[in-house]
Amino acid sequence: MTSESETGGATGTQDKDYNLIWYVEACLSNALRLEDYIQDAERAKDTEVADLFRKAQADSRKGAELGKQLLRSRLAEG
Repeated sequence: MTSESETGGATGTQDKDYNLIWYVEACLSNALRLEDYIQDAERAKDTEVADLFRKAQADSRKGAELGKQLLRSRLAEG
């Protein structure tokens, strides 16, 4: 089965729903990973890199929140 033909038969979840769930998980995972990178940069006293990672982490958190809101509304629709 190719990804072009998958419509939820393999997972039991429609692609668009699965993709949204995956996106939220990826954003949250990225935010967690960036926390380690921020701490590494802070230990190295590299505020420029720490600030970059904080901004990236904020973007990941924002993406996760937007995805969760959309997922909540989709699941409520049934």
